[in-house]
Parts: sequence; C-alpha cells; structure tokens
Amino acid sequence: MNSSEAVNIQNNKKPAYSPIKWAEKACEALMAKFEPELLPPDRFHYHQGVFLSGMEKCWKETQNSKYYGYLKRWVDSQVLTDGSIKKHKPDELDDIQPGVLLYNLYEQTGDERYKNALHYLVPLLKSWKTNASGGFWHKEHYPNQMWLDGLYMAGPIAVQFGKAFDANEYFDMMTYQAILMAKHTKDPVTGLLYHGWDETKEASWADPETGLAPEFWGRAIGWYPVALLEMFEHLPEDHKDKAALVEILQDLLIALINYQDPATGLWYQVVDKGDEPDNWLENSCTALYVHAIAKAVRFGYLDAKYLEYAWKGYQGVIDTLKFDDKGNVVIGQICIGTGIGDYAHYIARPTSENDLHGAGAFILMCVEMSQAAEAG
Repeated sequence: MNSSEAVNIQNNKKPAYSPIKWAEKACEALMAKFEPELLPPDRFHYHQGVFLSGMEKCWKETQNSKYYGYLKRWVDSQVLTDGSIKKHKPDELDDIQPGVLLYNLYEQTGDERYKNALHYLVPLLKSWKTNASGGFWHKEHYPNQMWLDGLYMAGPIAVQFGKAFDANEYFDMMTYQAILMAKHTKDPVTGLLYHGWDETKEASWADPETGLAPEFWGRAIGWYPVALLEMFEHLPEDHKDKAALVEILQDLLIALINYQDPATGLWYQVVDKGDEPDNWLENSCTALYVHAIAKAVRFGYLDAKYLEYAWKGYQGVIDTLKFDDKGNVVIGQICIGTGIGDYAHYIARPTSENDLHGAGAFILMCVEMSQAAEAG
C-alpha cells in the first residue's frame, strides 16, 4: 500500500481500485487472516473451495504466483500422496466442490495425486443417493432434499471431469440435475427459484402440497447460475440439454434484475421482499448475481445492455467496503452459512465479515467485472 492509499483509508475514503485490484485486496485480506492454512484446516469443504476458486481465477488474470502458491498449499494439506482426501464427508455435496481446484493443479504440475483425487471424488456421484425423480440428496442426513447450491457443489467438477477424462456420462448426469432442480423450484410468478425442494414433503420446511421451501433466499439462488456458467465452459455446445439450460439461465437472471434495489444496487437477503422493514441488503448474493450477469453477457447469453445492472451491483458492494487498522479490506453484510427455513429464519441470520464464501463470491465478481471492463 502506498502513502496516498494509506491516507485515504485513514480518512475512510475508498481508493479508486480497478476490479482486479479489489479482487487482489480480498485475496490478501483472507491470506492474512488464514495463514498458513484456511480454517477449518481439517476438512475438505466448499467454504474453502469457493474462496480458492476465486483466488484461482484471480491468479489466472494476474499471474501473481503467491495466489497459486497459497491455494496449492491448502490443497496439498488436504490431498494425500495417494490421492485420498485427509478428511471430508463423502456423503455431502459440499465436500465434493473443492475438487474443482485439482484440474488446474494437475495441469500445472502433472502430479498424479491430483488426478487420482479427481478419480476418487467425482465417481462418488455415480452412487449418490437420490429422490424418486433421480435428484441428488444434498446430504446424507437430509434425505430426498435438493438444494439450489448443490448444483454448484457437484455440477462444475463433474462436467469438467467429463471433458477432461472423456467420461460423457457426467454431462447427462449434471444437466439432468440442473433441469430437474429448475423444474421443481422455479416460481412461475416471479421467475425466481425457491431455496430447496423435498419430493417426499417430509422436511420440516417443505410445503405440504409442493414440497418447496418457503422463501427465495439470496445466496442459494446465486449458486445456481454461477454453476451453470461454469458447466457451460466444459459442456459440449451441441449437448441435447444445452439450449434448455441457456433459457433457464436467461430467464432467471432477467427475473433477478426486477428485484435489484434501485438505491444501492444490492439485492435483499430474501430476494422478493425488499418492502419488508426487517429485510436487509446482502453482499454475497449480490456478488454472485453480478458475476453471473456479467459472465452471461461475456458468453453471449445476455445482451450487453444488462451490464448496466452488473455495474450497479458491483458498485453497490464496493460502497459497503471498509478497511481494518492494518489496511486490509473488510467485506461485510455477508449472511453466514444458512439452512432452509421461513422468512424469520433468514432475517435473523447473523452476518459476518471476510468469511470464506462471502469473500469467494466477492472475488468471483471482481475478476468477472475486470473482464467486463477490459472488453469495454
């Protein structure tokens, strides 16, 4: 940090950083918080995975070797020499997601343990427990429940595995999951997706007629389009389900724009209830929506006019940032990890600062907006 930056921060005036610089500032703040290993250090879990996925994209954009070194150290602390995972829960989708980091490490190093770890993790999906319609249980102890974020946990890693290792069955497996999820969680009135669906209607939160969760929770909705766009990077263009999934993506992102807060550019914790006095604006869902809108424009799935909403959301998040006494950026207004519940449940959830999935969402947003800025 130079002297003018330090003075600005002391005066609580934000530096005019570029999007990629903000991504780097977030990486550095989390590296300082969790050196030498991310917490919790003894589990292979998506909290670490989403943050490091953001860091990996930041490394690809900047080629700053310290980011690559940091994420490699964490993976190496979790993946043993034979490719087995030190500690994870093989019946929870959340503990599949960090495996997406293994592809780049294998490409960079040629170390067979990364390949072996992929060949352990991804085939777990072939025997995954499913509901009667074939939808993946989110976790062993949530029988028959499909959660939106499950697509982010399993979709990108499985589709990339299909491409990398000529295992086409994973293309059909994950497009089926994505379509099934959208079919049952999409609300025809708002165009939004409910947080989850229980086909048996036995979950405490499930609507007795539809099996649906009661609300549209911000971050859960965000994982779904982010996952689709990651999947599209590896799914064959001519796959039988691609067109249907593109339409689902487009409809969802356009629907979300209707709920962006016009004053701040942010989205609400419970997306469609911004008029409720106790609802609050949440940064991680906003970051995921911004990332998805901008990436959909870059890939040609949305018209460039939609970048206006992405930039407004991006600036809204930047406007909330603070700095600590060491000059590290502080990302706040992040809902902590949250299960499915009613409106009061979501509204009462605590917020955190610089938590892993919030910082990961922020970095994903900033790297994508950097590419939008470069494209003009």
